[in-house]
Amino acid sequence: MNSKALAMLGAEETERCIPVEKLMVALSDVMREYEQGRVHCPERQVVPLTGGVMLSMPASAGDIAIHKLVNVTPENRGTELPTIHGVVMVYDAHTGKPLVGLDGGTVTGLRTAAVSMLGIQKLFKGTPSSFWVIGSGKQAMAHAQLLLFLYPMATLYLQGSSDASSRAFVERLGEPGRCKPVLKEQPQPVADVILTLTTSTEPVFSGPVKAGQLVVGVGAFQPTSAEVAPDVVHACQLVVDDLAGAKHEAGDLIRAGVDWSAVQSLASVDSRPLSSESPIFLKTVGCAAWDLAAGRVACQQLGML
Repeated sequence: MNSKALAMLGAEETERCIPVEKLMVALSDVMREYEQGRVHCPERQVVPLTGGVMLSMPASAGDIAIHKLVNVTPENRGTELPTIHGVVMVYDAHTGKPLVGLDGGTVTGLRTAAVSMLGIQKLFKGTPSSFWVIGSGKQAMAHAQLLLFLYPMATLYLQGSSDASSRAFVERLGEPGRCKPVLKEQPQPVADVILTLTTSTEPVFSGPVKAGQLVVGVGAFQPTSAEVAPDVVHACQLVVDDLAGAKHEAGDLIRAGVDWSAVQSLASVDSRPLSSESPIFLKTVGCAAWDLAAGRVACQQLGML
């Protein structure tokens, strides 16, 4: 490769240069910098396309800046093209020089799952022995694979939209001893951590929940959508990845009419620990600052920082 040429990495190359353990550390650092005002991340801009929308999401820190451009085109469903195309460009924050281009879908998938894993690490007391994953799409698969890797002794209960999709999900993961399908005629599992990763606009998890349990809501990203029922929301201590974004996008909390003064950020739990007397609900909505964390790891791995 010409040393002066800008490297544009594909999906596999992007994944190789963003190890999840390093990404979780970088995310924790960036979340703290973001709360301190040392990472700048304006609200995303939405531009209409003929077949969907273009999302523009920049963020900058002291070392690097990133600009994530994502095209969401629902009209591609049923074709050979994906519904989401995207790229994350990483720049030197001092000179403005482009450093590397990363596959946008891969970065989004990695950092979304890594935020959930960081939340489990920070919010669950001890080591979880069981997880209930609701959803069977790409994000559910990414989360399940990370859970199997990070928690090698844990059992995963996997629930798709039907018994067939639940069984197929288990087969795709290839670890039937640790992965159990959740079937409609069976009682719902009792798990330490419940993760909702669906495209449903209505609740897919209605409880009950008990002290010590952690619920992680990932799939709903619009104010009118909710995967977790209001009764569960009100029974839990509430944490979000990004307070500013959550107030506009966290439909699970918005529809439940929460008191936002009682909601804290994931970055704040180190200094303001939560009680073990009630369950916890972590709602993630995503943020370009989290893409910056992934860009930072990639540049470190590539020897650019």
